[in-house]
Amino acid sequence: MRKISKILAGACAAALMSTTAAVAADKIKVGIITTLVKGPVVLGKEQMNGFNLALKHLGNKLGGLPVELHVEDDSVNPAVGKQAADKLVKQHNVDVVTGVIWSHVLLATQKTILDAGKIFISANAGHSKMAGKLCHKNFFNTSWQNDTVPMALGEVLNAEGVKSIYIMSPNYAAGKDMATGVERTFKGEIKGKDFTKWGKDAQLDFQAELAKAKASGAEAMFAFYPGKAGGAFVKQFGQAGLRDSMKLFTVFTVDGISLPKFQAAKMEAVLGSIDTMHWNVDFENDQNKRFVADFRKEHKRYPSFYAAQAYDTMFLLDSAVKEIGGKIEDTDAFRAALAKANYASVRGPYKYGNNHFPVQNFVLREVVKGEDGAWTHKTKQVVLKDFVDPHAKDCNM
Repeated sequence: MRKISKILAGACAAALMSTTAAVAADKIKVGIITTLVKGPVVLGKEQMNGFNLALKHLGNKLGGLPVELHVEDDSVNPAVGKQAADKLVKQHNVDVVTGVIWSHVLLATQKTILDAGKIFISANAGHSKMAGKLCHKNFFNTSWQNDTVPMALGEVLNAEGVKSIYIMSPNYAAGKDMATGVERTFKGEIKGKDFTKWGKDAQLDFQAELAKAKASGAEAMFAFYPGKAGGAFVKQFGQAGLRDSMKLFTVFTVDGISLPKFQAAKMEAVLGSIDTMHWNVDFENDQNKRFVADFRKEHKRYPSFYAAQAYDTMFLLDSAVKEIGGKIEDTDAFRAALAKANYASVRGPYKYGNNHFPVQNFVLREVVKGEDGAWTHKTKQVVLKDFVDPHAKDCNM
């Protein structure tokens, strides 16, 4: 009899939990992990600019639910990022975690968040493992898989008739993915590679590596340097006198954050430089026009992709919470709604692949002087259309 009572009690508890899960929440708790204390804090602040503008446009609600925001710093340190994830999940019990600039921080935080059954949306980092063998039903990405942007640039190098390149990139997870990406599509010769120190005391003096690049005889340089390192690299590339003998191609180095600084420093050589990206300020959809106009009004410059992706993330969440009527504790329904990507993205419509990474277009962009005199990017053409990242085949989800 006692055993039957326990079974009945368990059944009643399960029914109660089911009923509770079907009730709309009174708020949604969103945790953000980004870089705000140590390291390239300008990138974390830019990501927050995008989140905050989206919430402003959404009336500080997601799908009609008031938003309770919890923001934690990662200091570009996987251990610190892990602590931030623990705090968000265990102390604040957030419903969703997002943000994450860095791929090595993504790897360090994902298990804590996903093992807790939380929805995790990376608004920037796109490590290859998370797109492949470590893919997870509750993990989504609103940017790109790391390989894809440089893969698009590799195709540009082929179209430009470039026969050889030298590769320079920071020595961390995304830096290695970027190098792998360009090597996947570039058909010419790799004359050499240098992975420079990253993280604490990141290398900002590239004279030795640039000398090696010059001596290699490579026709062009491929470089990936985000944040402060990007400005240092571009400046030193010019100072080394390489512009006369070597074409420069970059990804994630010349953006809405760095361009005003390059312009203020009168680094005219940046004009005309090209890169590839999934989004640009001149995309003609209504959502992007509103985002760019209001961002410029607030910050007196063009936005970067960090802000654009963060902005998209909040609208993705808004669409999903709205679809499920605010019943965010129904994780299955929440996940299914997110997978539809049924929202107005600043990049235009896209869909999610089997690994929950975007299947999207990548375009060629050129740095130009805008009508108002400010340096910006102009879209030239689509390089890869509805592109599926190469690691999706390794995802068993």
